[in-house]
Amino acid sequence: MRPKRIVLKLSGEALTGSEKQFPYDPETLLRIAEEIRDAHDKGREIAVVVGGGNIFRGAKGASHGMNRTMADQFGMLATIQNGIALVDILERKCGIKTRLMSGLHVADVAEPYIVRRAIRHLEKERVIVLAGGTGNPFCTTDYAAALRASEIEAQMIAKATNIDGVYDKDPRTHTDAICLPHVTYEKCIRDDLMVMDTEAFALCRSQQIPVRIFSLRERGAITSALTGAEIGSLVSSTTEPRDSIII
Repeated sequence: MRPKRIVLKLSGEALTGSEKQFPYDPETLLRIAEEIRDAHDKGREIAVVVGGGNIFRGAKGASHGMNRTMADQFGMLATIQNGIALVDILERKCGIKTRLMSGLHVADVAEPYIVRRAIRHLEKERVIVLAGGTGNPFCTTDYAAALRASEIEAQMIAKATNIDGVYDKDPRTHTDAICLPHVTYEKCIRDDLMVMDTEAFALCRSQQIPVRIFSLRERGAITSALTGAEIGSLVSSTTEPRDSIII
């Protein structure tokens, strides 16, 4: 089965491009939007969960002495700013009807996230950008992606990262690291493989939502991941691809 409804998880840092332009690189943002459009044009229902690390990361603020709840609220507001930028370019440059929905109530700039309304937008062939995390502190945007995917009954999460898959050890510090094309939730959690946080993997495991991990750096990778190409690594309940999860 090829997935029709997918959650695309984008980190805030992904928007800065290779040159790390802050808060985002316009060319990188346009490329991401165009690749989302290409997948949407092929019939995919796409919900984008965007992070805010290019502007402010709650955990980092807390590590510098800021109250953790307030730091996380700061970070959630950063995701909303990124969401506004992504909605603007999807509509203005790509001609895709898009809705910004937020788990944190900011009614003047985003619709409140309501599950049934989000599903209705997807059924009407709109892209939805889900910002504001879960609306609660102490929750990462990885967990927000897993939660939203569960709620809207998505068939897959596609997570764009700076590396091209899941490795058995950190490839940045181990030259002998091996990329794993298929890996279980259990291994990711047990070995702390750091491609998604433990709580997010645990929720994906309980809901049996496969996760495709792939590199954002490769042009066309977002479209490929959203339309079923076997790129990067697939995290699921088995190390072998099955008809139900071949994507």
